[in-house]
Amino acid sequence: MSPDLTPMIDVTFQLILFFMVTTEFIQSKDQAQEGIQVDLPRAHADALAAQEEDVSIWVSREGGLFLGEAPVDVGALQARLRAAAAVSATTLIVIRADAGVPHGRVVEVMDLARAEGLTRLAIATEPGDLPAPSVVGEDRAR
Repeated sequence: MSPDLTPMIDVTFQLILFFMVTTEFIQSKDQAQEGIQVDLPRAHADALAAQEEDVSIWVSREGGLFLGEAPVDVGALQARLRAAAAVSATTLIVIRADAGVPHGRVVEVMDLARAEGLTRLAIATEPGDLPAPSVVGEDRAR
């Protein structure tokens, strides 16, 4: 008669589960998101999965434009967007603007992308604990 292995298997699976739950995934410097330091606005929406062909445009608090960590002027940005549109018209343009950037500067960047035929635009945000938005015209008599 052989010993009952069920309790040993249960303990093994419990240990595996414990280690899986408590493991921390550390992102190496090579995998870290490139770019400059900006304070992104907060939102409740889920994050988009980044694709390799996405173009990230950083807008600093002062309104400076960056591709990665390299500062660019409007002409260089337009050339980069034109090249991205030539590769694929469905390229996603991710605008990572500091929360203090005037709305007009973000709209300028969006217009540059649209002028080159790129219509898939996203504005990066940080997940946050904002109050739920109120609905315009909701019944307050409840």
